[in-house]
Amino acid sequence: MSLDQTKFDALLGKVVADLAAGYGGVMISLGDKLGLFRAMAGAGPLSSAEVARRAGCAERYVREWLNAQAAAGYVDYDPENVTYELTAEQALVFGDASSPAYFLPAWQVVASMWADEVKAIEAFRTGKGVAWGDHDQRLHCGVAGFYRNAYKGSLVPQWLPALDGVTTNLERGIRVADVGCGHGHSTILMAEAYPNSRFVGFDVHAGSVAAARANAQAAGVADRVRFEVARADDYPAEDYGLICFFDCLHDMGHPTAAAEHAAHALAEDGTVLLVEPFAHDRVEDNFTPVGRLYYSASTTMCCAHAISERGTHVLGAQAGEARLADIFAAAGFSRFRRALETPFNLVLEARP
Repeated sequence: MSLDQTKFDALLGKVVADLAAGYGGVMISLGDKLGLFRAMAGAGPLSSAEVARRAGCAERYVREWLNAQAAAGYVDYDPENVTYELTAEQALVFGDASSPAYFLPAWQVVASMWADEVKAIEAFRTGKGVAWGDHDQRLHCGVAGFYRNAYKGSLVPQWLPALDGVTTNLERGIRVADVGCGHGHSTILMAEAYPNSRFVGFDVHAGSVAAARANAQAAGVADRVRFEVARADDYPAEDYGLICFFDCLHDMGHPTAAAEHAAHALAEDGTVLLVEPFAHDRVEDNFTPVGRLYYSASTTMCCAHAISERGTHVLGAQAGEARLADIFAAAGFSRFRRALETPFNLVLEARP
């Protein structure tokens, strides 16, 4: 084999960048848990000693951490005054827990993947699955925290209005099922926006359902929201005007059964809202940073859970619109369309 030095050097450059990013993820998690980003948000230029004082940490560690963030471009460094600043743009990503662009919880997912490495190795070698509830706890919290803010910025103002007539029905008052609700953030956001409707979230993971109930109490919507442990193909059919699947259908081993049950559980004029990770239908079109992220997560989480259910499908996180449309067609739905798309999600509407 002949060696192309230019290609070899470019490959090594990518590997070093990835390795640095791996190290950097640990630094970001530390900054989150120690409150270092929050200490800097809105404070303007600060010395390392000032950041340390604000966060209650030792200055020498903080100084090294700050230099790592500056090297990543995550904080700005002023060499003349020897100060560090979290700019307004950086604060939206790292310092504001209410921002739709707040990414810090996502690194807990990465930590859970490392913690579950032994389980992943066994799954690869045996072909067995790994159920969602059998993963490191940081997976559940990280996914819930990351999606909470993403949904907060999009679900009520953009996604629901993109569906035909659904917001009018929600304002009037309908029953809504949130299937695979996790910690309930999507359910609660809808309940806050539409007080005349009644909402129920279903999930197979009892720990997530318990967290969802606590979140509903804290949000003050427990009067119109409830959460139950149930599978996607056996929850009570209550003539729902809207049934939602948020980033979960591709995790299921029986997605067609879930879609069939939704068709049975819908009211006569009901709608299914299907939100899935963004993906093109052709594998080669997903070779992007977002595609890489989703394929990696899918390897250890999405596919692993579907396999654990010993079902009919292992869709993975990059299923694509065409395969999802086939699922709903097989379940008896006659209408299926893309309502919206974002860099991270496909927002799809289905009706029987």
